[in-house]
Amino acid sequence: MTTFKPKFLTLFAEESSEALRGIASPGRIRILKLLRTRGPLNVNEISDALDLPQSTIATHIQVLERAGLIETEIIKATKGQQKVCRIRYDEIIIRFDDQDPLKSKDHIEVSMPIGLYTSCDVSAPCGLCSTETVLGVLDVPDFFLDPNRMSASLIWFRRGFVEYKFPNNGKVLGAEIDRLEFVMELSSEVPGTSLDWPSEISLWVNNVKIGSWISPSDFGDKRGLYTPPWWKLEGSQYGKLVTWQISRSGTSVNDVQISDVMLDRLELDKHHGIRLRIGIDETARHPGGINIFGRGFGNYDQDIVMRIRLKEQQRTKV
Repeated sequence: MTTFKPKFLTLFAEESSEALRGIASPGRIRILKLLRTRGPLNVNEISDALDLPQSTIATHIQVLERAGLIETEIIKATKGQQKVCRIRYDEIIIRFDDQDPLKSKDHIEVSMPIGLYTSCDVSAPCGLCSTETVLGVLDVPDFFLDPNRMSASLIWFRRGFVEYKFPNNGKVLGAEIDRLEFVMELSSEVPGTSLDWPSEISLWVNNVKIGSWISPSDFGDKRGLYTPPWWKLEGSQYGKLVTWQISRSGTSVNDVQISDVMLDRLELDKHHGIRLRIGIDETARHPGGINIFGRGFGNYDQDIVMRIRLKEQQRTKV
C-alpha cells in the first residue's frame, strides 16, 4: 500500500487576481512545471534548465512568491547565499462560478476527481483510463501508483480498495454536522460484460465500515451518455448513481437504510480530514468487482461528491 499527499489549490476567478497573474505567463508556467518535476532549485539552476537570463528568472520568482504559488528560502552557498525555490501545489483548479463551498448556508460540498486517491490496494483485472486513452498497462496493479492516475475518469478492479482524503471543512468552520453524504456512479466489473453480475461494494469512512450496496450489473448493454466513442462497447459503459448518507440515526443508500452505523462513530470533530475508502471487502459474499465512473464517463458527468450537511441552527453562522 502506498500513500500520497498531493496539495491542491482552488482559485475563484473574481477573488484570485494575484494568483491568476502568477500563472498568466508561459515563462512562469515553465518554472512551476520544472519545480514540480525536479523539486527545489535555486535561481541559477532554474536559469540553466530553462535557458533564460537570471534577471528574467528572478522577476518571475518575485511574481510567483507574491501569488503564493511557490515558497523560497535563503540558505548558505559556497560563496555567499542562494535563494532556493519550491512549488507549493501539485494542482491548481480555477473556478468561474460564485459558489464557494465554504460559504454555503445549508451544506459544504467538495468534488473529488476519482484519480486523486491517496492510497490503494487492488487486484487484477484492473485498470484506469482518462477520457482520451487507457492509462498505463491493463491488469497491472502497480500502475495504480502512476502519477498519471490524476487524469483518470474511469477506474476498475476486482478486489481491494482505493481511498480518498477529503477536507473536513465542517471542523474548519466550527460548525456542527448533521449528516454526511457521498455521491458516486458505480457498477460491478466483469471481463467482457454481463447484465446479471451482482457485486457487494462497501464503503469505509475514517476506518469505520458504514455498509455495503449490491450493484446488480456491470451495465455494458449500451453506451453511457458521457462515455467517449473510443471506449469499446464490450466494456462497462455506465453505473448507478449511489448516494451514501450517514446520519444520527444510521446509514442509508439511496434512502434505504443499510446499517446502524451512526455519525458519532466517525468522530468527525477529532479529524481534520475525512477518509473515504471504497472497494470490495475480503468477506464479501458477492465479490463481483467495481467500476468507479468520474467526469467524462458513464451517465453522470461528475466525480465523487461529498456533502457535509449542517445542523439547522448552524446554517446562519456559516
